[in-house]
Amino acid sequence: MDGVFSRRTFLQAAGCTVAAAAGEWVPDRSKTPRPWRMRLSTSSIHFMELPIEQACERIARLGFEAIDIWSGHEGCPHLDDVARRLGPVGLNELLARHRLKLCAFSVYSGGYARYAELLGGVGGGVAIQGSAPPCEPAELIPRMRQFLEGLKPLIDLAERHKSFLAIENHGSALLDGVDSLKAFVDLNRSKRLGIALAPYHLQARGQSVPEAIRICGHRLLFFYAWQRQPDQKQLPGLGPTDMLPWLEALRDIRYRHYVNPFAHAHPGTERMAQDLARARGYLVEGYRRICPEGAARWFGAEAAHGQGAKSEGLGSGM
Repeated sequence: MDGVFSRRTFLQAAGCTVAAAAGEWVPDRSKTPRPWRMRLSTSSIHFMELPIEQACERIARLGFEAIDIWSGHEGCPHLDDVARRLGPVGLNELLARHRLKLCAFSVYSGGYARYAELLGGVGGGVAIQGSAPPCEPAELIPRMRQFLEGLKPLIDLAERHKSFLAIENHGSALLDGVDSLKAFVDLNRSKRLGIALAPYHLQARGQSVPEAIRICGHRLLFFYAWQRQPDQKQLPGLGPTDMLPWLEALRDIRYRHYVNPFAHAHPGTERMAQDLARARGYLVEGYRRICPEGAARWFGAEAAHGQGAKSEGLGSGM
């Protein structure tokens, strides 16, 4: 009745009040959860032959929301050029001009400490680097504990600059397959430290990418949409891997960061732009299939009309 609480309503309200006072989380069942949002970025190394200004312009024109800026790996000049010539103010102005967000700094060459102040100066973000030499399975736990202990100075630096450090799994490295990912997650106690997951290297070991995604959980800070194939076929939709199970796993863990189509290939600016457009379309189409309400909300007519690449005939999601 209007203006009158039933006994059941009163008890429910009282129970919620007591639980809230005790610090317990009380679910709000009156609201429908928001659909998972897929955010798309790509890496500046794909356009390493261009100045960073033109690389940003190309990436924005392709419809990506954010950019992963690379240091000197394979001779990519972008991050060192930004540090030397633009600084944090100039980089922020460049990104704003193209309506791009900063996804990450990839610092495989140079390491995080070299770029920590720059990353903090643009508001903080994710820095990606590798782990350590591999070990025998019996040594994994003590070696992983030792590795994490050794990262404490970088974690303190990340804390100071309001940033995060993501360690990539790689072949012939301490962080490589699902066992080492689980050890990393179980032993890591820092909110500033997480994982950059590279399916390319998991596929080389014959391991499940969706399983690895679920092991990483909230520790997943960066995701390469990257398959183990030659050249341009490393990109989504260009090689045979069906990445729909990957997207489903990302949805299931409510992954909050960027999906980053990637290939270690340099076919030239125009070919790379065409192939990245196909890769992006493939991912948007996959997202539409697993999360139609989200696709309609964030990709609009592009997703509604199924402009992404088709996935008929693709292989397993390994």
